[in-house]
This record gives sequence, structure tokens and C-alpha cells, in this order.
Amino acid sequence: MQGKVEICGVNTASLPVLKGTETRQLLEKARCGDKAAREELISGNLRLVLSVVQKFAGRGESMDDLFQVGVIGLIKAVDCFDLNQNVQFSTYGVPMIAGELRRFLRDHSAVRVSRSMRDTAYKVLQAKEKLTAETGREPDIETIAKTLGLPRQEVVFALEAICDPVSLYEPVYSDAGESATVMDQIGDNRNTDEHWLEQIALEEALHRLGKREKRILALRFYDGRTQMEVAREVGISQAQVSRLEKNAIQQIKKSIGA
Repeated sequence: MQGKVEICGVNTASLPVLKGTETRQLLEKARCGDKAAREELISGNLRLVLSVVQKFAGRGESMDDLFQVGVIGLIKAVDCFDLNQNVQFSTYGVPMIAGELRRFLRDHSAVRVSRSMRDTAYKVLQAKEKLTAETGREPDIETIAKTLGLPRQEVVFALEAICDPVSLYEPVYSDAGESATVMDQIGDNRNTDEHWLEQIALEEALHRLGKREKRILALRFYDGRTQMEVAREVGISQAQVSRLEKNAIQQIKKSIGA
């Protein structure tokens, strides 16, 4: 269950959700120049933007700003989606929204350093320059710390604070035209973009199911109930539970393109 996202001027709890057939129809109308259909298509997919934005929370930017950037990505997805491709709009839209957010964060990723830390860093640099001139060699951290009367750790932090940040996509070595980046060295195989994009697609597919289908799937696969137990709980026959469960799973597979 996703947590509620607070966006200024937007009641996120009441955002509409379009069905696959509705989305397709609106896309076709929008391609023919129907501006009203385009607007409805955008507003009907704002929940998709919220789903992606939540994955980028906690990076120092306001959710309002991220939401606006995500909407830009959504608009680009609406305008660029190819109706001839046999894919769901959400499958195409999520990477577009995520890409727009990544560009925004990359372009606004200046590291903020406190004034006191900068002042300490400048003192360290001055001391380093003076000691180098006096001794003819570059001093180590211990010598600088003793000269300034500072803890060694504080000197290290100060110097690191004024270093330019290194991109995760910075090549660390290259061999025969192939390079390895910082990201390759610290990658997490469990929390990849592909994994959480699939998670978003699954959540959107579940959201489109009816209330009874959601309850049946929850009882079956979350609580681990048998079909007979679910039938007694819901008040229908075991055959009906089996049919509804099968149809719900087929709808999910269709929605995520499985």
C-alpha cells in the first residue's frame, strides 16, 4: 500500500484512474487533435506520476517540484506514444516520467555545504599551502590537524565537503572500448529500475480490478487461504472464486504486458 503523497493544490486521494480501453480511445482522439481528450488523458494518469514520484522522494527536493517535473514527463509520454506499438500506455509512460525526474535531479544536484564547514575547509587549504612552502613537500592530514588544533576527522570531512561530487556514471576504467562506471561497482541487483518499474505496473494493474477481485486475491495470495475458505468468506461458490481469480490474474498479466 502506498503512503499518501501531499501535493500542494492536488487532492491525491481523489485522482481519477482510466481503464485501458478508455486510455486507448483518448489517445486516438488526442492524435486527431482533440485537446479535451488530451487533457483528460493527462489528468487520468496523474496517479501514475505519483507512483513514480514516490520512488524519488527523500532526495532533498520538494514533492511539489518532483510532481510538476513528473507531469512534464507524462505529457511527453502522451504526445510521443506510438499507437501502433502493442504495449500498455503505463508501460511506456513510467520510464518517460522517471527519465524526466532523473534529468531534473541530475541538473539540480549541487551539494549544499554549511558555511562553517566551508570556512574550515579554507583554513585547511591555507595551512596545507603554507606547510608545503615551508617544508617543500605536501603535509599529511595529521600534520595539518595539529597545526590548526583540529581533530583529524574534522579536517578529513572539511576537505571532502569541497570536493566536486562524482557521478555514478563516471567511468572508473576503460578497456577495449568498454568502460566500467561507479554505478557498476556499487549496483544493487535487487532494487533496480526494472524491478520498481515492474512494481509500479503491478500496482496500477491491481488498482484497476474490482473490489471483489482485489479481496479474493488478497485472501488467496496474501492470507494464504484456499479457494473453499475464500468462498465461505466472500459468500460465493468455490467455482465462482476460481473463475474470478483466474480472470483477475489474466487482467493483471494483460495490463503489465506479461
